[in-house]
Amino acid sequence: MSSKKSGADLKISGLLNINKPQDITSRQVVDQVQKLIKPARVGHAGTLDPLATGVLVLCTGSNTRLIRLVQQQPKEYIGEFLLGKRSDTDDITGEISETADCRQVTLPELETCLPAFEGRIQQIPPQYSAVHINGRRAYDLARRGKSFEIQPREVDVYEIELLDFSFPRFQLRIVCGSGTYIRSIGRDLGEQLGVGATMSALTRTRIGPFTLDSAMELDEELSLGTIADNIQPAILAVEQLPHYHCNERELLSLSQGQKLKCKPEYFPATHEIIEVAVISPQTELVAIADWEPEAHQLSPRQVFHPAPNN
Repeated sequence: MSSKKSGADLKISGLLNINKPQDITSRQVVDQVQKLIKPARVGHAGTLDPLATGVLVLCTGSNTRLIRLVQQQPKEYIGEFLLGKRSDTDDITGEISETADCRQVTLPELETCLPAFEGRIQQIPPQYSAVHINGRRAYDLARRGKSFEIQPREVDVYEIELLDFSFPRFQLRIVCGSGTYIRSIGRDLGEQLGVGATMSALTRTRIGPFTLDSAMELDEELSLGTIADNIQPAILAVEQLPHYHCNERELLSLSQGQKLKCKPEYFPATHEIIEVAVISPQTELVAIADWEPEAHQLSPRQVFHPAPNN
């Protein structure tokens, strides 16, 4: 009889924070982990291009249902850009064109432009991106040489900070919401300066509570054991949601899909239905539920079975 353990044997169900290396896709990272922990499922919470490195959060087991909630959390990036260059991909992996007679941009000029890229802004994603155009990915159309337009969309940039500048290179720290393209910020900043710019490097340093400092390295030592050692609890995926701490009786009701009558003082004052994370007495994520303020009740949307007590 084989003694080889699987992901199911080790109950690998949670979140994994991995430092994605350069020159591999997010999908390849998922495949490496999936191969080790099957039959447990794996999905990533936000693509990093092959050029980019840094925090890639994987959701495993039943927690793949939490991917959208991890994606909603603020993200921090360190991006490097080169002035005087343009690219069809908005980064150095594409076809580069040099700006003729490029003038030397000054530090004050660059600093003056930055506030326009902070707050809720309109942004056009890159031509080589995963945006859908009439049911097709933009990068598929671009690779086929098709002509198409991508409409601007609203994105949130919470912070933008110039970390370093030595013409033609500059480095930005950007904290933003979901759907923001850092390549597009560099491209548009270069156009505002009249010289063009393209992204030369990108590191994602944080998604919500998941930081680069605490990320697992993806190397030859990756194994079922190291994955199990680094798995993190599902509750980290719901930091941005209001929390309701249930008791054992309520836990049983929720696990059976029943609605809970609750006192409104436990929830934010609102007349609208809001999403709430329900937490067990053991501080485990029990459910994602809708708080219905008019009915004073929690209606479970997704129920997670907490791990057995040790």
